[in-house]
Amino acid sequence: MLETSARLLRLLSLLQTPKDWPGTELAESLGVSARTIRRDVDRLRALGYVVHATAGTPGYRLGAGTGVPPLLLDDDEAVAVALGLGTAAISGVAGIGDTSVRALVKLEQVLPPRLRHRVGALRTATLPLANTADAVDPTVLTAIASAIRDRDSLRFDYRVQDGTEARRTAEPHRLVSSGRRWYLVAWDTTRSDWRTFRVDRMRLCSPNGPRFAPRQPPGGDLARYVAEQISVSPYRYRGRFTMHAPADVIAARMPPTVATVEPDGDDACVLNTGSNSLDELAIWVAQIGVAFEVHEPPELIEHLRTLGTRLLDATRWPPEAGANR
Repeated sequence: MLETSARLLRLLSLLQTPKDWPGTELAESLGVSARTIRRDVDRLRALGYVVHATAGTPGYRLGAGTGVPPLLLDDDEAVAVALGLGTAAISGVAGIGDTSVRALVKLEQVLPPRLRHRVGALRTATLPLANTADAVDPTVLTAIASAIRDRDSLRFDYRVQDGTEARRTAEPHRLVSSGRRWYLVAWDTTRSDWRTFRVDRMRLCSPNGPRFAPRQPPGGDLARYVAEQISVSPYRYRGRFTMHAPADVIAARMPPTVATVEPDGDDACVLNTGSNSLDELAIWVAQIGVAFEVHEPPELIEHLRTLGTRLLDATRWPPEAGANR
């Protein structure tokens, strides 16, 4: 027969299965009497678990919100978990960043002050080697994630590309990681429109702003919306090309922070990207290594002709009379 503490953990594990458990079945699984099951259920309730009794044949099921039992961590373990989650949140590991931020929010809410000080000291003393220019303080991510969860407006100073700062107020919707950077999708209350903010350029102000009612997010695909905001919208020239290669082939060669790719049949796709330089845009699309057609911007078509003549001239010297140099 299991000891009482081990039996309680086993009972809790069984109750976490989404079903109604007859008391007799629980008793048989644990090798105890139905009376012992009733006492153990009372112990779980005393520990804060919501255990519902079903009607008819005596049975039990675990209430919502108690899917994970409490963790008992000593000081060193708690600090190690907090640091591990913070590192995972900015590591760029696929699929782990957002989950790590959510878990870190929960953990930091219950850390005593002395442990928060230790975690902060270790973060300050630790320098990650990769992507240091784009690193985001995990405490900023957790503060934003908490505001998203609680539907609190955020007030922050935002540094734009030219280095100037402006005070912004926004209703945060989602955090999005590109692998190198974190972005916040939010409703900008001053501009009455959706905006994408780089988290590393945000300096949060305290306290948060008023609570808000959630809005319908922009577009049907939030990830695509963010990709367009990052790779196309900020630039002077917005390029649209038909690439004569399958979409999966082109998409595999570039991250969503550089361009968006849409299928256009089995053997072609539409690529959208941006740049502040026509030369950069022309050379970038040419080096992809497949045939392409230019749709936008119109200035790029003539610029490609000029650039092509200049490159051809470089293969023969002196160039032919009247050729562009």
